[in-house]
Amino acid sequence: MKVRVRYSKHGNVKFIGHLDIMRYFMKLNRRAGIDVAYSEGFSPHQIMSFAAPLSLGFTSNGEYFDMKLNSTKSSKEMIELMNKHSVDDIRVLSFKQLDDNAKNCMSILAAATYKIFIDDISNDDIDKYMSQSSINAIKKTKKGEKEIDIKPLIYDIKSGDDYVYIKVSQGSSNNLKPSLVTETLLKFLNRPMPDFVQYERLDMFFEIDQELKSLEDAGYDIE
Repeated sequence: MKVRVRYSKHGNVKFIGHLDIMRYFMKLNRRAGIDVAYSEGFSPHQIMSFAAPLSLGFTSNGEYFDMKLNSTKSSKEMIELMNKHSVDDIRVLSFKQLDDNAKNCMSILAAATYKIFIDDISNDDIDKYMSQSSINAIKKTKKGEKEIDIKPLIYDIKSGDDYVYIKVSQGSSNNLKPSLVTETLLKFLNRPMPDFVQYERLDMFFEIDQELKSLEDAGYDIE
């Protein structure tokens, strides 16, 4: 069976890179005695697939990976089991079974929400920022740098008490880094870019029937 796991990442583990997080969960599965399915061949490995890597230094309440299992307990029991063998800064939040034909979380990823922790940004500031005909930014690619209009990739943006909330396009085709929103917003407001900005990913989404839904909504609890 296929399952989708949602987990959070906080504290010092925000400085642990994506490959080490993958290895961490493989070890956690072994410690917890989870009946993970393995690939065949000379070098069998746990069948797992992670959604978009989280940038180093970001915290998150909406990280995901899919894995294949030979057998499982209920969702509630599996969450408790995995958290029992996990460090405090990584918590499993949901454990959902997927249909057999479900696509993996990375291939269907369409958007993500973030908090950008910058002060003194009003919704009036944001309205003026979004009223521009285009919002041009320099995007770094494997082939170099190019200028793009990021406005169509910003699905929602609003001000909080000490942060800016954004929902942006993410995935393999149109991937907008939240740092580009920060840079263009502060430049528009004639404010200097701080030496350090804290980001928190809130959730990731897929599109179905022209609506964005949380990746965990693709699955269902195991009773």
